[in-house]
Amino acid sequence: MTIILGLESSCDETAAALVTAEGKILAHRLATQEEAHRPYGGVVPEIAARAHVEALAPLIEAALADAGLTLEQVDVIAATAGPGLIGGVMVGLVTGKALAHAVNKPLVAVNHLEGHALSPRLADPALQFPYLLLLVSGGHCQLLHVRGPGDYSRLATTIDDASGEAFDKTAKLLGLGYPGGPAVERAASSGNPQAVPLPRPLVGTAEPHFSFAGLKSAVMRAAQSGQYATEDIAASFQQAVIDCLVDRTEKQLATLEGITALVVAGGVAANQSIRAALQALAARHDLPFVAPPLWLCTDNAAMIAWAGAERHAAGLVDDLTVPARPRWPLDPDAEKARGAGVKA
Repeated sequence: MTIILGLESSCDETAAALVTAEGKILAHRLATQEEAHRPYGGVVPEIAARAHVEALAPLIEAALADAGLTLEQVDVIAATAGPGLIGGVMVGLVTGKALAHAVNKPLVAVNHLEGHALSPRLADPALQFPYLLLLVSGGHCQLLHVRGPGDYSRLATTIDDASGEAFDKTAKLLGLGYPGGPAVERAASSGNPQAVPLPRPLVGTAEPHFSFAGLKSAVMRAAQSGQYATEDIAASFQQAVIDCLVDRTEKQLATLEGITALVVAGGVAANQSIRAALQALAARHDLPFVAPPLWLCTDNAAMIAWAGAERHAAGLVDDLTVPARPRWPLDPDAEKARGAGVKA
């Protein structure tokens, strides 16, 4: 039984997990930083990095104790090496390097996005390559053709804000608190999704990409008008995002052949209304729909360990010179999207 220790520290969650190559989660420990960042309404990189330094070693020790293992019994060390807040990424990667060197075990430097991309296979072992993945998080909104570990084609990306970023900014505009995604979802549950006329950027166009900046600006204007209840704005915003995600995803489903499933992953995939809309979309195309359980959608170390397991099985390991990267696209050869800049 091959055992992988996974480390995650790319944003505001510190986590350590032990997962077998067969997909059994032996232990998972996570420390959130929500309270530290709440007064600022968003993640403060320096605060996040310092918190990772304090939390990571105790979490590793606790995860090993939970699994009844010693570090010497671990076969592979997998650590997030990017993309993310560079201070936090460095904490996890340097720790992973030190542990790999200390016990002479292979290191796998994991792309955080690949952790999300492969996490559905941890949740559903029956899921086979290739599949269409909608990756929706605070920093990314992409459609990817997933053929295997390290083998991705980016079909669409955002040309401005990510969907999760739009949720966070909408929450701030509406005074709903932090973290923004769950706050907007709670408010939307008691609102009317048809109450506020909001745009659906790029819906129905030939361009494959996403755009949420204009939607965010429209939310700001609706809030400033004083004409609408907060819950109605939240519900109308959420419905507009759903319409954009479904339209852009359906555009790819209409042309992509040979895929086994429609898959969603990333923090925004925890939104129940988004999951339901995508499940209905998959059903219209006679495809299975796969989404990780809610705790595997948000940042965690189990997905990093699993990505490490998949990469290790494919012979994809790294040496101790591998760098931490603030930006790291899954498909570096993808055509640059207009306006997307470094988010491409």
